[in-house]
Parts: sequence; structure tokens; C-alpha cells
Amino acid sequence: MAFVEPVTLRDRGIRLEPLALSHEHGLAAAAADGELWKLRITSVPEPQDTRAYIEAALKMREDGNRFAFAVVDDATGKVLGSTSYHDIVPAVKRVEIGWTWYCQSVQRTHVNTTAKLLMMGHAFDTLGCHVVGWRTDNYNFASQRAIERLGAKKDGVLRGHALRRDGTIRDTVMYSMRAGEWPEAKAQLLYLLERHAQ
Repeated sequence: MAFVEPVTLRDRGIRLEPLALSHEHGLAAAAADGELWKLRITSVPEPQDTRAYIEAALKMREDGNRFAFAVVDDATGKVLGSTSYHDIVPAVKRVEIGWTWYCQSVQRTHVNTTAKLLMMGHAFDTLGCHVVGWRTDNYNFASQRAIERLGAKKDGVLRGHALRRDGTIRDTVMYSMRAGEWPEAKAQLLYLLERHAQ
């Protein structure tokens, strides 16, 4: 049995469902909304590469080290982007959340906060994780701010850690949250979502 089993999570009009080949056209359209693949600090596929992106995610799911979701508008069925659990380590009950991107038209809305609340809640409350982690490019300042707003703590920077799509080598900023920090972080995220809804 896999540590992360297939599950659909939903709240506040957002649905996270296991990424599948059936999401190909919706995911390609989401990537095209803002031409996000042109950002050197993201993992967004070019529209014509969407199928290969999904196939790679499914292979990583089969290998047990990544579980990708499609982020979907629950009312319309429109695919808004994707996010994943990755670097899954069952022995220490740790997952990371990443490979996250959304079409430009829903950035800076409640979508990311809601998706992260769902994933963190599932990780801590259902999977019994001790730690949830995040990592991002040292130049992706928007991502760093978003992770910090979740209540995650900065662990440090892995220098010369990974290749970017343009072939340059990036430093990776690492963050984490322990299970004991989750209740306060959850309360803060719910507060922010309530304020946004007003």
C-alpha cells in the first residue's frame, strides 16, 4: 500500500483530484494562461509538453515518490493548475508540497491558500505526517513569501542544488512545518480565507 493513496480533496470551490491523462487539455490551457513556462524559476510545462509532464508525474506516483493533483474549479470543472506531494518518506512520515503552479488568472486569489490548507490538513490529520516540507528557487521570491504565509519555517539554503530549465544551477530554499505547529498555522489560514471571503 502506498503512503499517499488516491484521494480527492475539496473546499471553498476548489477540488484537488489525482492528476490523470484526462487533464491534458485543461492543464495545457492553464499553462497557456500567462505563458507560465517562460518563467525560468518554475516547472510549468509548455502546452505541447503537457502529456509528457503528466506521464512523468504518473511514473513518479508509481515509484512512490510523488503524488500529483490537478487543481480544479469545483463548479465549472476548469483546470486551474497542479500541485503535488513529493519527496515522500514514509519511514519518517514526511512529505513535501511542491510542483505547484496555477494559471495566471487565479494567482493572488484564495486558490493557493485553499489548496495548501487541503494538502496540509490531509498530510497532518490523515497521513499522520510529522513534517511537511517545501522547497523553492532562491530567486522565486513570490513563492518564498507564499510559503512563509503558510506558517512554514525556513530551514536553510542548499547551494548549487538543482538545474533550472535554462540550464543554470539554482540554490534551493528549504522550508518545513512540524505537526505541533499545524494547529496554529491552520487557524491562521482559516482566518485569512474568512477575511478574503468578506
